[in-house]
Amino acid sequence: MIANRLLAVLVVLLFSLSTLTACSYTRQLPSATVQQSLTTSVSNYQYLVGPNDSLSIFVWRNPELSGSFIVRPDGKISTSLVEDVPVSGKTPTQVARDMEQILGKYIRDPVVTVSVTNFVGPYSEQVRVIGEATNPQAISYREYMTVLDLMIAVGGLTEFADGNAAKLVRTSSGGQVTYSLRLDDLIREGIISANVDMLPGDIVIIPEAWF
Repeated sequence: MIANRLLAVLVVLLFSLSTLTACSYTRQLPSATVQQSLTTSVSNYQYLVGPNDSLSIFVWRNPELSGSFIVRPDGKISTSLVEDVPVSGKTPTQVARDMEQILGKYIRDPVVTVSVTNFVGPYSEQVRVIGEATNPQAISYREYMTVLDLMIAVGGLTEFADGNAAKLVRTSSGGQVTYSLRLDDLIREGIISANVDMLPGDIVIIPEAWF
């Protein structure tokens, strides 16, 4: 009798365990969509507008249409006359020409000037540092930025960093390419030849040293 009861309990436990295992099954998400920057070399860089940028839009002879506008997370802005204007991923000049075309439906011969007063930029235009940096973060790319400029911005390496094992991941038309970096040589030894140019969208990965 006791053996039968123990067997019944064991069956219930095994059934419960199998049910929990089935319920806890997790699926693997697809890889993130890779957004390639339009900048392919340091010589052809143009700033692109992104979410959270602040745009100053001046419409000549129409001050009531002018003003400062924050780019929404969906990459659009709304003005007093038009709504949901896509601006993310465009240069300020392109945004100005688009606004002229849109406003031309309401006013005669609009002349628009657009400037950026708070720079964030789209994710494809930011550079990221992850791993053993003092302050890992994403930073808006600046023209002619180098890895030395980037490391200064993130506070340098931690004491546990293996800087000469660091990698730079860059997205190109052919996919992602990984390059070796010599951050210890650059930062701790002052070997300037180890400095390299950065491009928008670059990711710097700094591993921990194995002592």
